[in-house]
Amino acid sequence: MNVDMIEILKVIFLGIVEGITEWLPISSTGHMLLVDEFIKLNMSDSFKEMFFVVIQLGAILAVVLMFWNKMFPFELKDKSKPFIKKDIFSLWFKVVVACIPGAIVTLLFDDYVEAHFHTPIVIAFALVFYGIAFIVIENWNKKRTPVINELSDITYKTALMIGLFQVLSIVPGTSRSGATIIGSLLIGISRSAAAEFTFFLAVPVMLGLSAIKVLKFGLAFTGAELVILGVGTLVAFVVSIIVIMFFMSYIKKHDFKVFGWYRIVLGIVVLLYFMFF
Repeated sequence: MNVDMIEILKVIFLGIVEGITEWLPISSTGHMLLVDEFIKLNMSDSFKEMFFVVIQLGAILAVVLMFWNKMFPFELKDKSKPFIKKDIFSLWFKVVVACIPGAIVTLLFDDYVEAHFHTPIVIAFALVFYGIAFIVIENWNKKRTPVINELSDITYKTALMIGLFQVLSIVPGTSRSGATIIGSLLIGISRSAAAEFTFFLAVPVMLGLSAIKVLKFGLAFTGAELVILGVGTLVAFVVSIIVIMFFMSYIKKHDFKVFGWYRIVLGIVVLLYFMFF
């Protein structure tokens, strides 16, 4: 098992990119595919296809750790309280409902999308389009008061509507968190509740996608592949903790327009680069 130090540095950088972009509405998959255009891992295409999804488990573990009290539906410490937290169970059922549209579309079209849409030009257009959407929606939202301010206020119908918006994220460059947040804002959910529901929604979605990718790749990992996957996941985990703390603090006082402008600028730069170089 010989792992080149250069490959370790590459995967550390990829882990940092994943940890930053997974929770900000700027498309982690899009950024990972763009970074791979310039910093290519010296691994097989099948491994990289799996790696770019499974590395996100590090980010998922970070959000589970930070929101454990809100996510874990059982009371184990205080015997005077009910063993089952019904409100958290109810929220997870709503998350399951929100996952259904994306699961169906992914199973039906994931291979087709990977074959035809995982290109820098598609990513660039998606970055710009949804960047504009963020700015337009936030300007529109200035005149509105959220009708849903807490996670507990989200109904099954609202969860399904959010899930339908999440389907948009099958196209790279869209952003899973970006699609769900845009949908949530349009529905009338507050920024903090939208972000938290996005965190909940990411857990089963990424666990499911990772399982699919690992099974598709096979379990016969080489030692080098395990090291690359482990380092990337660990770095993504550590960076995600920092980014989530920043993100939740930021949206208490600011809107999402800065992420929209970032997406637009990055998308234009990518378009110009791949059109003229």
